Amino acid sequence: MLEALLFVAQGAVSAADLFSAANLSETEGEAALTRLETRLATNGGLRLQRSGQRVQLISAPEAAPAIEHFLGLEVNLRFSQAALETLAIVAYAQPVTRPRIESVRGVNSDSVLRTLLAAGMVEEVGRAETVGRPILYRTTFEFLQQFGLQSVADLPPLEKSD
Repeated sequence: MLEALLFVAQGAVSAADLFSAANLSETEGEAALTRLETRLATNGGLRLQRSGQRVQLISAPEAAPAIEHFLGLEVNLRFSQAALETLAIVAYAQPVTRPRIESVRGVNSDSVLRTLLAAGMVEEVGRAETVGRPILYRTTFEFLQQFGLQSVADLPPLEKSD
């Protein structure tokens, strides 16, 4: 039942809404999602993607070239080196403030953050409980999709520098 509901959904849906529509308790729903996730991971071209309390069906990353060819698309977001650096900082340190990003990069990051916000790769998620209450940023579901990740936990580990 969950698979059919996710198939007709227009993107990510809350797990609670999904369980409610399927008339499942949270425990039953989580167990069903886990079974579905396991089955999809080993069979076919779909995957279950979770981010926080939201879930959706996505195409398997390994199917991307065939899908792009079939649809006549060349899906390729191109970001500058500065944007990629900033995106990496947000991905690994999230939630993170602009001052922290600028501290790591050593340069102003206003325009780069605006670019990433406009592209849907990062989003504002609140304010830090520090002086000035700077905005906190994190990566989005679109970021996970673009980079073929199930969650930020799937990011490769950072290399230690001496």
